[in-house]
Amino acid sequence: MTNPIPSAQTASIGVDVGGTKIACGVLRGDQLLERHVQPTPETGWEAVLDAIAAQVQQIQRAHPEARLIGVGIPGPLNADRTRVKFAPNIYGFTDVPMVDGLRDRLGQRIILENDAKAAALAEAHLGAARGAESSVYVTVSTGIGAGIVINGRIWRGRHGIAGELGHVTVMPGGPVSGAGLDGALEAMASGTAIARDASYALNREVSTAEAFSLAQQGHPGARRVVMQALKHIGVALADLQKVLDPEVFVIGGGVASVGDFFFQGVQAAANDYAAGFAPVTIRRAQLGTDAGVIGAALAAQHG
Repeated sequence: MTNPIPSAQTASIGVDVGGTKIACGVLRGDQLLERHVQPTPETGWEAVLDAIAAQVQQIQRAHPEARLIGVGIPGPLNADRTRVKFAPNIYGFTDVPMVDGLRDRLGQRIILENDAKAAALAEAHLGAARGAESSVYVTVSTGIGAGIVINGRIWRGRHGIAGELGHVTVMPGGPVSGAGLDGALEAMASGTAIARDASYALNREVSTAEAFSLAQQGHPGARRVVMQALKHIGVALADLQKVLDPEVFVIGGGVASVGDFFFQGVQAAANDYAAGFAPVTIRRAQLGTDAGVIGAALAAQHG
């Protein structure tokens, strides 16, 4: 069974809210018609909602047919996806009544989605996993997030937390993550973790990009740090292959943009730890920075 593609007549608005910018666009069928970007306000959640509403209204003046609105947000949501529990990279974003607040401003139905799950939906329908019956999207950036798509729909689990790969424990007693868990995957293998460990190993401040550059040049300390992180990610994917057996994994995010070196390291570890069970198929995300907007717009169409 392949993923259903929205009708060419369907138009929806997707909003991707990040710590530094809010992106908004219109999706019709498989085409993103336009994309507007503005800085994320730093004065509290009310200002963020005002900015989103203004951006949506501006787009709807040019596309009055686009009445479905989806919003992607970086952070956990409550069970019925109406409130944001917290978005650590957005000032003042704790227990925010996102759906009610935007409905009050716009007078329209709002579908709220976690940003990694929105990107998973985008890659499943229109990106690297298009045509696959099941896929897992993983974003490796400041943190690590994921989304599971089965038969074209997000799999949420009983409590809505399915896909929280970054918070899976890979080393009990290891570094503590932002969520307060010791040895979680994102505390061991995110961009933040790589920069932290490389800085310690080299006894100076080292960015994630520099750590990868030095590793590719053969610097022993940087290479050990980076390869250890890639191994943790690959092992996590191998474990998911054994548990879920998805058709394909798609990896995106700033750290993955390093390219071949990243993907070869992750694939090698995944192959080692899934050997004898099943092959682990890993693809590069195709939609780049548009994935959040496209995914939010698709979430609006799927409700």
